[in-house]
Amino acid sequence: MIAAAQALIRSLAERGLAGSRVLEAMAAIPRERFVPDPLQAHAWEDIALPIGQGQTISQPAVVAQMTEALAVGDRMKVLEIGTGSGYQTAILAKLARRVYTIERHQPLLKGAEAMLASLRIANVTAKFGDGGLGWPEQAPFDRVMVTAAADGDVPATLLAQVKDGGILVVPVAHSPVDQRLYRLTRHGDHFDREELGPVRFVPLVTGQAGPEVPRARSLG
Repeated sequence: MIAAAQALIRSLAERGLAGSRVLEAMAAIPRERFVPDPLQAHAWEDIALPIGQGQTISQPAVVAQMTEALAVGDRMKVLEIGTGSGYQTAILAKLARRVYTIERHQPLLKGAEAMLASLRIANVTAKFGDGGLGWPEQAPFDRVMVTAAADGDVPATLLAQVKDGGILVVPVAHSPVDQRLYRLTRHGDHFDREELGPVRFVPLVTGQAGPEVPRARSLG
């Protein structure tokens, strides 16, 4: 597994997808711990893998690209929409001061919380809820990452929670077969928008996928 991890990180570096700080964070997080047991042999292949609830853990190349585009500093507060398995959360936590993450599938959130705790990643606060609403009580955020495809455009509720000078990275679905990744940088009431290329994500769905009321829990 160590050799496979090293080979993948080296491949990402050779392709220029991320700088050393992001790649070091990715190398420090055991991706195999975040995928179902039957798929662990494939954890360090450059592919997306199913994690249950109709969701996936993103392809490492996409993780590298999105994390690099977010340009996270070690004093920053980051909002992540879509915790999933917690893999991207863990990488962000290695780079940021604090990560706030929202997941609408409670079984995934419970698994992610347990895994992050087992890895002693303590600078994450997780919430079961509607990611499309963001986390207004903790806004504004230096950085926002959305790991599901917004339909047509970025939700205004998320744009409003980006700090002036902050960055939001989000995939947007323009049609069922056309998704593109964007980096939006806030300048007052204006956002500079940069297209970063085609991607493929599950859709950003509003509401919660479970009966429980939203709750937040700090892991440290």
